[in-house]
Amino acid sequence: MKDYHINIFYSPEDKGYIADIPDLSMCSAFGKTPQEALKEALRAKDAWLKAARATGKPIPKPRYRAKPPVRRSPRKAPVLQGRA
Repeated sequence: MKDYHINIFYSPEDKGYIADIPDLSMCSAFGKTPQEALKEALRAKDAWLKAARATGKPIPKPRYRAKPPVRRSPRKAPVLQGRA
């Protein structure tokens, strides 16, 4: 199952970490550590979804996903020819 993408970044102004969920309007949280911000964002997400269901607000499908890393095949070292 796809889940909602969560951005976590440090805010010097707030002196802590902000976690936001772009797909859920105005859904964000604060924590003193990235782990705390994530924990609080998950609580905020659950509350957001519960409130949306209770009021009949449409719930968007998850859209934002990080792109997987590009895998490159290892390069072979060029064969150098010359005088020995």
